[in-house]
Amino acid sequence: MKGRFLKVFLILGLLISIFLPVSSGTTVNATLDRLGPITPKDTIYQIVTDRFYDGDISNNIPQGFDPTLFDGSGSDLKLYQGGDFQGIVDKIPYLKEMGITAVWISAPYSNRDTEILDYQPDGSVDRWTSFHGYHASNYFTTNKHFGTMNDFLNMKDALQDNGIKVVIDFVANHTSRWQNPTANFSPEDGKLYEPSKDQFGNYVFDSNGEPVDLNGDGKKEYLVADPNNDINDWFYKIGDRGSDDSRYGFRYKDLGSLASFNHENPDVIEHLYKAAAFWKAKGIDGIRHDATLHMNPAFVKGFKQYIDSAPGGPITHFGEFFIGRPDPKYAEYASFPDRTGVNNLDFEFFRTSANAFGNFSESMSNFGEMLLKTSSDYTYENQAITFLDNHDVTRFRYIQQNDKPYHAGIVALMTSRGTPNIYYGTEQYLTSSDASDIAGRVFMQRETEFDQSTTAYRVIKLLSDLRKSNEAVAYGLTEVLHSDLHSIVYKRTFFDKSVIVAINRHPDQSFNIPSLFTNLPNGTYSDVLGGLLNGKDLNVNNGYSNTFTLSGGEVAVWSYNPNLGDSPKIGDVVSTSGKAGDKVYIYGTGLSGDVSVSFGGVNAPVIMNSDDLLTTIVPSGITGEVDITIRKNNQTSNAFTYTILSGDQAQIVFNINENTNYGETIHIVGNVPELGSWDPDKSTEALLNPEHPYWFLPVSLPINRTIEYKFIKKNAQGVVTWESGNNRMINTPTETNGVSFTPVLYWRH
Repeated sequence: MKGRFLKVFLILGLLISIFLPVSSGTTVNATLDRLGPITPKDTIYQIVTDRFYDGDISNNIPQGFDPTLFDGSGSDLKLYQGGDFQGIVDKIPYLKEMGITAVWISAPYSNRDTEILDYQPDGSVDRWTSFHGYHASNYFTTNKHFGTMNDFLNMKDALQDNGIKVVIDFVANHTSRWQNPTANFSPEDGKLYEPSKDQFGNYVFDSNGEPVDLNGDGKKEYLVADPNNDINDWFYKIGDRGSDDSRYGFRYKDLGSLASFNHENPDVIEHLYKAAAFWKAKGIDGIRHDATLHMNPAFVKGFKQYIDSAPGGPITHFGEFFIGRPDPKYAEYASFPDRTGVNNLDFEFFRTSANAFGNFSESMSNFGEMLLKTSSDYTYENQAITFLDNHDVTRFRYIQQNDKPYHAGIVALMTSRGTPNIYYGTEQYLTSSDASDIAGRVFMQRETEFDQSTTAYRVIKLLSDLRKSNEAVAYGLTEVLHSDLHSIVYKRTFFDKSVIVAINRHPDQSFNIPSLFTNLPNGTYSDVLGGLLNGKDLNVNNGYSNTFTLSGGEVAVWSYNPNLGDSPKIGDVVSTSGKAGDKVYIYGTGLSGDVSVSFGGVNAPVIMNSDDLLTTIVPSGITGEVDITIRKNNQTSNAFTYTILSGDQAQIVFNINENTNYGETIHIVGNVPELGSWDPDKSTEALLNPEHPYWFLPVSLPINRTIEYKFIKKNAQGVVTWESGNNRMINTPTETNGVSFTPVLYWRH
């Protein structure tokens, strides 16, 4: 049902444990120098590398590339334009002065480099390229349109030397299009390659980090897998998802005819693990995972854990779980970071912002309700990556062309819970010719002079500085003090620190704001923006603000930033899950000096600490969801939730045949935290049910263990029914890239 690889084992009904060892000693020019993970104090700037700035014209038409697929003028956005790694280096002063502390760039590795033809109903043909980086062809060498490996490392070092962290896009869901849906699904591409290997199975590179012709046969890369001749079942090949909105359809069917990897194949897992570790070893600070909605969460969980356990400690992970608003997948989306350790690009924030500040289809009260709802629904709300627009949606400027609500939207982005992401050119008011995502991927070099005096640029700079200096913005809780159709006043609070934001999105009408309880000390608070958006002072007496008027488009930000003293206070933790022995970064205030760290009551070592950062190691002897606390001078910090895994993770695919009543679902519980520790409320998600009465689900479990488990049913009201009989038993794989399949089991009545 999910491709031949799974079907064979289901038919055989055997319990098989499969693994392939990850080759050791892979040759890379590795460096573990990095600034560290992204935190909510950061401001991210997303760059579609080809569309930013052309710093090196010599790589515009790499050897063997069809020159007619290069444009460079910004006219045909389906073709390459010339942006590259050197272009990002050239604009570091521009980024730094804007207050940018992290960049998220396009996937830096090799992509399909041949034309993509879309045949139109009128007989015309559109020619496309893979300029965006989402058509992987070789994970172990750079996209030569962007530069060489040395160019990448030079860019990374230059950014980090200037205090800017580096996040790369990484696509583990698919390669390129393997069938052409505009030509009766005729075979197309989707091929995956790798560099030459030495006699020990290690990839070989020259002194510049480039693949070599090791065998003297004129080749520097070799075919690994081809979805049109898939003899080793690397791909699912079930067909396009189309209108199938089931979890099965999203996870196992093709997204736009892109060749979807079989994430239950150990060979695939090994290859992707090695690829991600390869780029981590280059010294990056984080990974943005593409298309997490379309991947098996058990794979994602193990993938993230493997990367973070590799040398260098945890890095940032966030992914594209693409939802609408409202969306039946919202609960799955909101829980995805808890289940996998990979946080989300905050599509719920985006949808509401586009409606509230863009087309005005939702009120500012709706915006405030979203902030409160998601702050409650998201366990790690300040790690969600918020955005007004990105490469997959309509440009914010296309939706909102009036400067006043446009600026208001930027202020809301920069001061709300979450970690803000600025899409390249937002600060220059870049728009698009239509509402499509491709129209928004404009060539910035041809559209702007990189003006550092625009109001949007200055707003981002001021609020980036505030996010770094006042922990209320980075780590704080959210309270809505006032909201109505067009205006909102909200407060961010971290212990005694506060930031209050007042916004009137309406460009022409004024609104009176009543006296509000701010809990601030008496005094006059100046607008952090210095009146840039016509904001005025705020007067506070006995904790209450004066009544004031917000003129059309007026926005003000007021900050109260006292010293919190020497007592420990936790603001954020990276990563939010890991196994015993993994490194953990704790951010906050008062973390210096003689401190102790506890994970659920079990002491952990302090590796290093300063006032705002403490590094520790996950202790052994405890698993499951625990609270991290820090103790200093007989004072204990606030608690932060952390998940301790039972060990390195591998996949087990559970299979069962059972008839169910309408509304019933089947789940798994067991004797390890990954299976809820026998608590039905903490069971796995519902098994997938592509063809009733067959159910299956890949689950991430600790390696080299004997696990006890049972199946349970839950009806629409949440009533639980346990299967009868003794506990079931399964032995998990002995390697992290291993996969075990149960036979097709039957419910024990």
